[in-house]
Amino acid sequence: MKLFVAFILSISISTIVTKTYAQISDTTALFRSISRMDSLLFSAVNTCDTNEYKKFFTVDLEFYHDKGGVSSFATELASIQQRCKRGIHVRRVLVPNSLTVYPIKDYGAIQEARHTFYFKEPNKPEQLGGTFKFIHIWKLEGGTWKISRVVSYGH
Repeated sequence: MKLFVAFILSISISTIVTKTYAQISDTTALFRSISRMDSLLFSAVNTCDTNEYKKFFTVDLEFYHDKGGVSSFATELASIQQRCKRGIHVRRVLVPNSLTVYPIKDYGAIQEARHTFYFKEPNKPEQLGGTFKFIHIWKLEGGTWKISRVVSYGH
């Protein structure tokens, strides 16, 4: 886990310090695939479709959250299921032009971006949750893209 955190920090620092990185063009098939998967993932979140949501993650998912700590797929799924049972609607909006994708040789891709969340509780107006940063490590498993690691920060 320490090695993974060091890996993520090195990517973030490299991006911040140099702003010269090997991001692939937004016209490549890889960028379009990751962008599409991101859209489908959050469509499932936004509509509380937990059966669809489950399909986007590896069984050994590690989720790193700057405020919530480290959690597993089971913990994240339970959190979404509880929110949905309470009738809390989430709307996630990807910040325009914030998505970057980097290939990982013989594994998959790194996705970095910012997104804004809005929450609506029953009988209340929608509230801005905030805009946050995230990194998804996508693994290509048997022709299917799945997220193996999530880093959510800037809360």
